[in-house]
Amino acid sequence: MQNSGSKKNLYTLSLVVRDRPGVLVRIALVFARRGYNIASLTVSPGAEGGFSRMTITCSGDPVTLEQIIKQLDKLIDVVYVTDHEGESPIEVEIALVKIRSTLDNRTEILQIAEHYKAKVVDYGAETLILRVEGTSEKVEVFHELLRSYNVEELVRSGKIVMDRGPSHFAHMLKNGA
Repeated sequence: MQNSGSKKNLYTLSLVVRDRPGVLVRIALVFARRGYNIASLTVSPGAEGGFSRMTITCSGDPVTLEQIIKQLDKLIDVVYVTDHEGESPIEVEIALVKIRSTLDNRTEILQIAEHYKAKVVDYGAETLILRVEGTSEKVEVFHELLRSYNVEELVRSGKIVMDRGPSHFAHMLKNGA
């Protein structure tokens, strides 16, 4: 369970699923039936052929989350589900922030960007686009600091996570599970 300053508890789940059409819809329906909100969802091909990895950040009560995890585990195309509560996995999120800037405030914006190790990816006459990466909390704080500078657009990738140490899923594949 992670709390990034908001009133709702956020949970992060990692899933390994078979790479087939309709899997995402079936997973989303499990959450929807239980009234659980998916805050972010990322899907990418796994290192293992024929499988995809999903990272789902969601909010709601922990009892319902337990039921959701049990239901996900029963889905045919879901191979592995893990809840990262109480763990400290490697976490990364990327955001692009477009800011309308004047010559007067551009230096201040660039100083904030430098402090957060954000990169300028587009430098226009009236706008800047910055790319920042790090934990979801870092991205959120960066965005909050820039709000007073007329943020025009914000795009966030959603969190991706990976457990530290040996892979549970790779171990399962080697043992024929």
